[in-house]
This record gives sequence, C-alpha cells and structure tokens, in this order.
Amino acid sequence: MIKFIVGAKGSGKTKWLIDNANEDLKSGNGNIAFVDVDDDHIFSLDYQIRLINAQDYKLTNIDSLCGFICGLMAMDFDLEKIYIDSVYKIIDLNKDNLETLYDKLSSIEEIKERRIFINVDCLTKDLPEKLQACSEEVTLED
Repeated sequence: MIKFIVGAKGSGKTKWLIDNANEDLKSGNGNIAFVDVDDDHIFSLDYQIRLINAQDYKLTNIDSLCGFICGLMAMDFDLEKIYIDSVYKIIDLNKDNLETLYDKLSSIEEIKERRIFINVDCLTKDLPEKLQACSEEVTLED
C-alpha cells in the first residue's frame, strides 16, 4: 500500500510521519525504515526505527528512488513500513509526476505486502484524481 501524506508547507507532515512511525513500532511486528534527507530527526524517532539519509545514496530522480525502495525491501524481508520524508527536496517529486512514481511502485509485487508513506508538499485537491484516494491530508491542529 502506498499513501501520500500531503499538506501545505508547515502543516505538520513530518511530525505526522514521526509520530506514526513511533506508534507503529509499538503496535507492529515488522521492521520500520524512515528515509529523510538529513539526520535531524535521529532523536525524535525510536532507536529501533532505521533512519536512512537519502542524500548518502545519491538519489536524483524517481527511478533511483524506486530502486532504493526495492533495495530496502530486498535486504530486509521483515520490513513492514517505510516512511519517506522530504525527498522532494532532492528529487523532482511533485504533483505532476507523482502518478509515475505511484505506477512504478505499484507494479512491484513486494509493495503489496508493505506500507509506504511518502511526504509530498501539495494538497489533496492538487493531486491527480487517481491519487486522491491514496492520500491523507495533514493540517495543523489548533
């Protein structure tokens, strides 16, 4: 399952990802990876969640991101969930090419056994219609 976590800049998408990853660790029985573009959240994530800095692996486009995700799944059969935060800062990942990413990932049989959450800087209404059903919009709580 692929889910896009969307919302305006500063709406709390990263906090949502961190909170859900930490909560999933308590309730799940598989491994969790958290992919980010830096190591800033090392102390926010439970130590059992694998924090991976995407910049260390020279991700440059959607194809390299898909290959990277496949590599994670291939190396860890017990990998249950992958949280991907802020890769749009190093990859051209936007509302116009998210459908390509979704189609590429959905075509991989192993994806169906895992849950992948991808932070995207846009609103649900701006996504292609096909992707609106697999998105969750995050807004700041008052």
